[in-house]
Amino acid sequence: MPTPLILDCDPGIDDAMALALLLGRADVELVGITTVAGNVPLETTTANALRLTELFGFPEIPVVAGAPHPLIRPSVSAAYVHGADGLGGAPVPPATRSLTGGFGPDFIIDALRERPGEITLVAVGPMTNVALALRKEPRITEWAREVVLMGGSWTRGNITAAAEFNFYADPEAAAVVFTAPWEPVLASLDLTLQARVDEPVLDRWRGYGPLSDALLVPSLANYFDNRAAGGTIKAPRSHVSSGTGPAIHDACAAAYAFAPELFGSMRALTRIETHGELTAGMSVVDFTAPEGSADDRHGHGSIHANSTVLTEVDTEGFWNLMSSSFEALARRMQQQ
Repeated sequence: MPTPLILDCDPGIDDAMALALLLGRADVELVGITTVAGNVPLETTTANALRLTELFGFPEIPVVAGAPHPLIRPSVSAAYVHGADGLGGAPVPPATRSLTGGFGPDFIIDALRERPGEITLVAVGPMTNVALALRKEPRITEWAREVVLMGGSWTRGNITAAAEFNFYADPEAAAVVFTAPWEPVLASLDLTLQARVDEPVLDRWRGYGPLSDALLVPSLANYFDNRAAGGTIKAPRSHVSSGTGPAIHDACAAAYAFAPELFGSMRALTRIETHGELTAGMSVVDFTAPEGSADDRHGHGSIHANSTVLTEVDTEGFWNLMSSSFEALARRMQQQ
């Protein structure tokens, strides 16, 4: 049976890679896409989700616009990384399909309510939609099969010395997510920076026809995300990419949702800094926190592990997974 997923995202070049990965898989059912302001404004992230689903040949998948700004802070943008259009200027045609009505957090609530225990929520942008859904309907923590997040780091950030972009963009929302009574799986910078698109990887991705020409090659050529988290804790050498190109962060989180065997992990207590002048958005990850049950993992006062943090990825297996998915998606696109 396919793994049913909701992708909450802010496309974004690496979001586009995550979406292509998921839609090339016969063992994944993408229930819907919710968009959030993040890498670029909401209007653009939503337009990109529509453009990409149409390009890939899936115009029937619901795309629902979510939060246009963080819970309480001014919006920030990563257009300097992804380009003003969010896709690095890749020639993805404008969409002719329609936006699905409604509000992203409500879509998340309704979908999880209708299929309790079945759907994995994968959130790879700022956590605003997820936090709003939690505030409106706390029972989604019971209904979600699993929640997988891309964000944070346990060493250093990429937008400030302390903070990764998604958590920096809306620290209060990230804090809501990590104080809820569930156990998110966290794909942080320390994990995603192990998967960099170097020239050998990109060479593998040049032969997929319209998928390569319209998205993969041009967007990655203009993906200015070569920053590394200083002091990154390395996985065993056999699992570490030797590449120096950009990391496709969001695809790592998406891959875990249906191929967890490619990843190593540790449980940890993860909390989000919301008050620090220099540390807002910092994820404080304590791998020494004792084990605890769901009943005693509430609020900032908890001292028990509340998350599963991905620590290593089998990069060869990950690139093979990406390539096989892209090959399948390219065949579908060429048959349209």
